Amino acid sequence: QVQLIESGGRLVQTGDSLRLSCGVSDRTSDITAMGWFRQGPGKARDFVAGISWRSDERPYAESVEGRFTVSRDSAKNTVYLQMDNLKPEDTALYYCAAGRDTYILTMPSSYEYWGQGTQVTVSS
Repeated sequence: QVQLIESGGRLVQTGDSLRLSCGVSDRTSDITAMGWFRQGPGKARDFVAGISWRSDERPYAESVEGRFTVSRDSAKNTVYLQMDNLKPEDTALYYCAAGRDTYILTMPSSYEYWGQGTQVTVSS
């Protein structure tokens, strides 16, 4: 019913900016929130940023607060993650997720649908 496709990941240098996109296959009112997660080398999958349809809550991980911005374009059925001032520790596989009845945006288990990931590598 729902398919997510992330794009935009690539190799960049410290201090660069990058914008990730997550396209949703179908326009639907079933989705109530979307989130971005990442998994770095040898690490668990961690929350990065999220956005709620019903509350407009936009939580961020402490490590990206002030540098990353999550946004939504309803007309294009797309969610974005604008990443500024990238650091080597941001290197990870970034995943987009969507939830049908999502309230806790920071937890992976809150989401039913996941993309395949897009790789972001920040050289030092």
